Amino acid sequence: MLSISIGPWALPVAPLVLLAAVWLATALARRMAGPADGARAENALWIATALGLLAARVGHVVGHADAYLASPWAMLDVRDGGWFAPAGLFVGGLWLARRAWAPTPLRRALGLATLAGAAVWTAGSTAAFFTGGGSSSTAPPSVVLTAIDSGHTLTLSEAVAGQPAVVNLWASWCAPCRAEMPLLAAAQQRERGVRFVFVNQGESAAAVQAYLQREGLALEGVWLDPTSTLGPAVGSRGLPTTLFYDARGRRVDAHFGVLNAAALQARLRDLRRP
Repeated sequence: MLSISIGPWALPVAPLVLLAAVWLATALARRMAGPADGARAENALWIATALGLLAARVGHVVGHADAYLASPWAMLDVRDGGWFAPAGLFVGGLWLARRAWAPTPLRRALGLATLAGAAVWTAGSTAAFFTGGGSSSTAPPSVVLTAIDSGHTLTLSEAVAGQPAVVNLWASWCAPCRAEMPLLAAAQQRERGVRFVFVNQGESAAAVQAYLQREGLALEGVWLDPTSTLGPAVGSRGLPTTLFYDARGRRVDAHFGVLNAAALQARLRDLRRP
């Protein structure tokens, strides 16, 4: 699962799972360490989380330095979902190990609290993965799409078959969708070896055509999903959602929310790898 709906809001699942895991770990650490060391134990976990997130972000940016150097401000835009988890786990774990090294009550409290938080994070991430939030070797969902111009229909599997593909779920009433659409339109013109599939959610052909004409967007591969079936089928209750498929039709990445230029370039580079 990529996102969940709470009233009119759609929220990404991954940060919610992480927040729940850290909250549980800090609460448990404070209780186990007792009145004398509870605050120290809780602070140690919050600092470890902050350092881990910083290291994970830096690791991702360094790994895709060419993309981020072209737009340096994108390094600060963590909405793009760019994290290198091994770096974060290493740095956060190193900090906790240093704090728990001395033979104090902190050792047991931090150790058990960290294990509990890791268990919650692992369970939540695994559940999200198997409900559509991660990569998948299975075929795309058999959702029937309708061509905006001809009325021809095909399934998503047919739409992405044969070459790497980027599938963008969007709507003209969605402000983040409108913000990223020019970026995706430019990438479609530039990346001729990648197929771009724009799947509008729930709007009529007339409404979509009017929006594209008004914005001057000459998109290829615009399809309609009149019943908005594709979003729930891929584990997302919000827009925009962007899916990345390799040439064999396997989903290799997914992102809920706005993509910036650096994040899109990094994902396209990964998508083009054999």
